[in-house]
Amino acid sequence: MNKIYLNITLIFTFLIFFSCEELNEGINDNPNDIVISDIEATLFLTGGQLANTQVQLGRLSNVSSMYSGQLIGFASIFANQYGFNISTGDSDGTWRAIYVGVITNMRHIINSSDNALLVGIAQVVEAHAISTGATIFGDIPYKEIGNLDITDPVFDSQIDVFNDVLLLLDDAIVTLQSSSSQNIPQDIYFEGDKNKWIQAAYTLKARIYLQLKDYSSALSSAQNGISSASGDLEFIPRGAAESTEGDKNLTWVMLEGSRAGDLGNIGSNGETSYLMSLLDPSNTSSRNHSKTNETSRHGYFQILENWSGNNGVVGQFERQNMISFFENKLIMAECAARNGSVSDGLSHLNDVRSWMSTGGHLNNNYPTSALSYISFSESDFNPGGIENPDSVTPKVAFLREVIEERYVSGFTSYMPFNDARRLRKDDQNISVPFVMVGGPNPPYPERLPYSADELNSNSNAPEDPGIFVKTKVNE
Repeated sequence: MNKIYLNITLIFTFLIFFSCEELNEGINDNPNDIVISDIEATLFLTGGQLANTQVQLGRLSNVSSMYSGQLIGFASIFANQYGFNISTGDSDGTWRAIYVGVITNMRHIINSSDNALLVGIAQVVEAHAISTGATIFGDIPYKEIGNLDITDPVFDSQIDVFNDVLLLLDDAIVTLQSSSSQNIPQDIYFEGDKNKWIQAAYTLKARIYLQLKDYSSALSSAQNGISSASGDLEFIPRGAAESTEGDKNLTWVMLEGSRAGDLGNIGSNGETSYLMSLLDPSNTSSRNHSKTNETSRHGYFQILENWSGNNGVVGQFERQNMISFFENKLIMAECAARNGSVSDGLSHLNDVRSWMSTGGHLNNNYPTSALSYISFSESDFNPGGIENPDSVTPKVAFLREVIEERYVSGFTSYMPFNDARRLRKDDQNISVPFVMVGGPNPPYPERLPYSADELNSNSNAPEDPGIFVKTKVNE
């Protein structure tokens, strides 16, 4: 890994998305040549954010959706991965995006800029990428990365990485609070709105605490997190409509290109992912009832095997959430109920349902006439209520509904995969019955493989344990 940080040309890797330019030796000897210190720090921000978008929404996110019963791999590489045949080489792109695209660019900003807002933003983006890396891989290098005196950085414990990221987020929040909002066009997420960045940092903290199963701290952080959908941290495609490449919804680009027919959630022969079964009113697994109509969301989420474009969740210019209002509110709903009662969490769940009633989770192609999310009452979770047909305790019934909503709302993100692993050991009675490849019986994927590039270049890299070994946070 050390070569990544010794070669400063790689800082530019994601400034033009996926290209880099080789600079000549001795560049600092010629005053007419460009050196890193000559470049405005804001120019490193867009590249790092584009790389972070790849981390959060790229190929491994699709794999996680297959491993949580949301997508089906119909053909080619996705069919192999769907059958658990995934290699370390499949992680190279995401690993490079974290350590080259995000960390190298963000560290340059943090170490060189005197703009507090820019530094705080860079800290949150780094925390976002590294925490995702620890979540999906387990133990990863962190403390020693970027140190030019260290040839091969050691892999830190997953839990240590989470704790270090929480400290980084605390520092970022203080830094952002001391700054002023500015117009930063290079900030493709929030354009320099410091309050949105602060809220996103708190929601990211809540996400990490949730994975650590520290539900009290998760609730405390979420109370300062994203308070409305207008504060969502999302990738907003802005490319040219006539092109099939570039700045578009990442899944659309993949399917519209070489992977049409390889990945989806409804097959040509009637195969249906568990997610789509939940949303289909005619399916025996449906979550529809007198207070919930998921017809519009079923259409919005639909990705057919015989790909012919999509005007829903993977439409050409459809926005892609990475840290969101609904995630924050559902963390509050779960954690408030865990620490108290159904009534403590119910208002937060109903806040999400009220927002969904406006169609805010869809786009204009899917009318509100085909959806319904009537607010729940406490009695709905009592034995025999519409959310408790099997007469479990009201709190279990409530938590089960919250987790199911996280499962559905979190489609295209790592959230369902993270919850599946988090709840599998201790809370099976409230987890969605995730239908994995081969049926509901173990083994289940517990992580994604390390990068082959890292394993081959870092003498301190451990042997990849395989995808069925639990990471430390879920042991």
